[in-house]
Amino acid sequence: MDQYQPVNLYTNYEQAALNYPHQAIILDESLPAFPDLPLETTYAESLSSIKQRAYQLAKLGVAATDKVVIFKSPKFDTYLLATAVSYLGAIPVMVSYHFPIATMAVFVERLEDPFIIFDEQTTATVKAIANSSSDRQIAVTDLLQQSALQVPQVRLDVDAISYMTHTSGTTGIPKLICHSANSMGWRTLWQRTIFEKIQSKELLAFHISPVHSRYNIGMTSAMAMGFPLMPLNTADSQKVATMLTRYQPIALETHPNNFVQWSFYAQEHPKAFQSIRYYHSTFDAINNQTMARFLEASGDEQAVFLQVYGQSECGPMILKKHTRESLKENDARDMGIGLEGLTQARIADKNGQPLPIHTDGHIQFLSKGRALTYYKEDARFQTTVYDEWWDSGDYGMIDANGHLFLKDRQVDVIEKINSNLAIEDYLLDHLDFLEEVVIVRDKNQQPQPIIAVAPDKEMNWDAWWKKIADLPHLNQPLLRTFDEIPRTATMKVQRLQIEQALKNNSF
Repeated sequence: MDQYQPVNLYTNYEQAALNYPHQAIILDESLPAFPDLPLETTYAESLSSIKQRAYQLAKLGVAATDKVVIFKSPKFDTYLLATAVSYLGAIPVMVSYHFPIATMAVFVERLEDPFIIFDEQTTATVKAIANSSSDRQIAVTDLLQQSALQVPQVRLDVDAISYMTHTSGTTGIPKLICHSANSMGWRTLWQRTIFEKIQSKELLAFHISPVHSRYNIGMTSAMAMGFPLMPLNTADSQKVATMLTRYQPIALETHPNNFVQWSFYAQEHPKAFQSIRYYHSTFDAINNQTMARFLEASGDEQAVFLQVYGQSECGPMILKKHTRESLKENDARDMGIGLEGLTQARIADKNGQPLPIHTDGHIQFLSKGRALTYYKEDARFQTTVYDEWWDSGDYGMIDANGHLFLKDRQVDVIEKINSNLAIEDYLLDHLDFLEEVVIVRDKNQQPQPIIAVAPDKEMNWDAWWKKIADLPHLNQPLLRTFDEIPRTATMKVQRLQIEQALKNNSF
């Protein structure tokens, strides 16, 4: 196994640029905060720009231990700005662009009036945050006009908070998750162990929310190993396909719901995905039919779809490798196993007592890369800590082979239904006219399906009723478009928000 080392965002980037100065970074569009970078740039060229932004931030007063919220359009330069912030020994706080004023005001209070870097997409929200000081609000356009104040790099202690992300916010105000150089280091060791399976240093393509904790793990790991990179800013199927066709990457990673969205395009235009030998889904479960569509589109008979299940608090945890052949027998609720020596799962009751195999209960994780705390909410963090184990908030069981089966979020469990997710998978796998199926509780606690019909398809009611005949009772489904279903930055469905809307008759 590769050697463990703590992760400082800037130091890692600099070392990669020294080791592989001419390695490529390919962009699908110009970056608001780095307009000087061409669409085909390199590790070394981008490092030079990162350093310039760090000097400009220093001129604006950003210094060691300052909190700097990065709240802007979801593009690759979000990560580059975080790297510039880390050069100064300040703490990047990665925040999704879609959060409303009320959520941002809570963050500003918790972080004690931090600096906020924003761009055109978030200007209106930032200007409306009443408790944020205007002299600590940094517009990207103003940052680019600043002169540079050359200052030396400052490194924080390896166990100090050096990076923050947030929870998805599916259950209310998101929590701010604190990471250190050491906690991030264990996660990148996990990732490098996976990357070592890739035989050749060819182009990696990915479309991931840049504020997700997954982003820095992927970036730091891939750069440390010298892979060329293609960070995709857009989720538009046609634009993604154009980039894949032009540059022929060997790997593609995105969130499960983006794969679902793209799968219809992949089915109709498989050539666009022909070069992909390795697919990787980020931190969540994914249904069989979606994985099968992408494996079929690959020009490599031995193509692999790596499903990774994890959580921002713990990093990547459980993995399972799929091939065209293995998917024929695969139970999509089976997440796989942990990575020996680094991650592990167990099932416990609500008091944290371990349960025997084949018993449903709380999924708990053991991870060397566990986050430090929730900022200003440590008591809340500790309620889910059971010595070395972390309660994930998910519900499932482990079989005799040690495989973890994910059934539902604990807060989403519906009485009389063993697993909402299993039913959703079943319907998506067998009804190809569906783009999305979500089962939530209605105001009477009954299972209410919300369904979105796939692009260019029509709802087939006969097929629907036939498929659900042997399932537990489901209400008549509500039809919505894919975009009408509320989601987080990482495309997770906001189930509790839907349930609240159903109670209020407003969905």
